Amino acid sequence: MAVLRLHWAWVILGVCFLDLFVNYSIRLGFGVILPEMIRDLGLNRTQGGSIFNAYLAAYLCMTPFVGNLTDRYGARRIIAGFGTFLGAGALLMGTADGFARACVYYAIVGVGASAMWTPVLVVVQRWFAPRRRGLALGILSTGYGLGFAAMGWVFPHLVHLASWRASWYLLGSAALAMVFLNGALLRSRPEDQGLLPWGNGPQGAGEGEVEGPSSGHGRIREVMSSPRFWLIGASYFLAACALYLVTTFMVDYAKGEVGLDLKGASFLATIHGLSQVLGVLTIPPLSDRLGRRRTLMGSNFLTSIGIVGMVLSGNWTWGLYCSVAVVGMLYGVTWPLYGACGGDYFRKEVMGTVIGAWTPFYGTGAILAHFLAGTIRDLTGSFHWAFLLGSGLALGACVLLWRVGEPQD
Repeated sequence: MAVLRLHWAWVILGVCFLDLFVNYSIRLGFGVILPEMIRDLGLNRTQGGSIFNAYLAAYLCMTPFVGNLTDRYGARRIIAGFGTFLGAGALLMGTADGFARACVYYAIVGVGASAMWTPVLVVVQRWFAPRRRGLALGILSTGYGLGFAAMGWVFPHLVHLASWRASWYLLGSAALAMVFLNGALLRSRPEDQGLLPWGNGPQGAGEGEVEGPSSGHGRIREVMSSPRFWLIGASYFLAACALYLVTTFMVDYAKGEVGLDLKGASFLATIHGLSQVLGVLTIPPLSDRLGRRRTLMGSNFLTSIGIVGMVLSGNWTWGLYCSVAVVGMLYGVTWPLYGACGGDYFRKEVMGTVIGAWTPFYGTGAILAHFLAGTIRDLTGSFHWAFLLGSGLALGACVLLWRVGEPQD
């Protein structure tokens, strides 16, 4: 009798799903926890955004090195090792008693989180054939949507039963548990196990890959000399700035300007997260047919429309919920599709270097978003102008992608 064997690619995908679930519960959950931290620690909105920027600054500094280290030493060692910083930093966030310590502790979280995106994308793309990557990345990306949704549901209950600090203790413990799971189950390359990527038949190895020399020398020069690298990176910058202008502060906006209570405002995070799941299960597989570039152009355009809808909804709660659902659905799609461009436009031996080198564009955009949103809110008393700025930036990201051209061009 034939015995069905599970390809190890699916074990890799499962572990990486949990990595994203925990990591993005910590990252995106900050926006859910932020209103209570502001109230308890006596912070203003600019300081709240600056705490997140401390995280992003550390993340931004480390990620290019992490991408190169992943190409050299493998994702397993990098993800497991950096996960220790992720868990320790989250635990320390639960002890923060002021602005300065919160910045330091969340920067430690940022160091750990730098290995929870680029290496994860690289290892999943290496274990799945090019024509199956949209499917794999779609399943993988449900991790961060569900993580955000879970925080939106769990956090109000934790505040009621204990305090906002309990959320950080729970998240830090989960991150440390993942260190052991990554070390036990992750494998960096299918070739090391004598396997082909899932979705390739015996004749299909390497199908769809960009070819080139395998030498690691000159890897960075090869990437930096490509005009497409810079165009996609600039688009990534604008998309990140647009989305973070909204996502980090939407719970604070709903509570402070729309007038929702904590439970109703936090429900936005649940809507956003569940919508991410819907988006990543449907749109990335579609990108296998339409192409990553075209799909991203459409996503950025509709993101712009969704952000405008949030502003125009005013105090109409259901209008706000629907607009956040649109933005959330496209938020979940944005990051894996930009990452997948690394495999579409560049050879697999430099994939980690490419994705890692793109991350400063993302990080700079997110840092700028928090500075702009917090400053505009403190100066004008409203997030409306900050959100409308985000809508315009999303349109700019769309235009830059139009100039990139298709991979075969």
